[in-house]
Amino acid sequence: MGKIALQLKATLENITNLRPLGEDFRWYLKMKCGNCGEISEKWQYIRLMDSVALKGGRGSASMVQKCKLCARENSIGKSDNEKFKTIVEFECRGLEPVDFQPQAGFAAEGVESGTVFSDINLQEKVCDLGILI
Repeated sequence: MGKIALQLKATLENITNLRPLGEDFRWYLKMKCGNCGEISEKWQYIRLMDSVALKGGRGSASMVQKCKLCARENSIGKSDNEKFKTIVEFECRGLEPVDFQPQAGFAAEGVESGTVFSDINLQEKVCDLGILI
């Protein structure tokens, strides 16, 4: 079981506190099976608020899926460890995010005014993305 953090680097002009908006935010990722290395062709999304039971009563995860190539059951969920300054940290069991597609649903605040700007769309990837292992 590993923890992978997603970091976002962007130039923010007159805004601060860029973050995903809402508990039901959809994280669009391409996944890689930790067993056979198969990478998903399509974007998949997970919502950290979702909870799916793991086989054998080992707890739950936000997403559980069986690899199409090797048939291994893998899962991914939010990590409880918030010590890094990242957007999100995933706890991965057999899955490894290899790419992220930002969508609408981010929010930020005006530096001087404190005005909240909701529904910021980062779909054009105007920022640098990094996945830390």
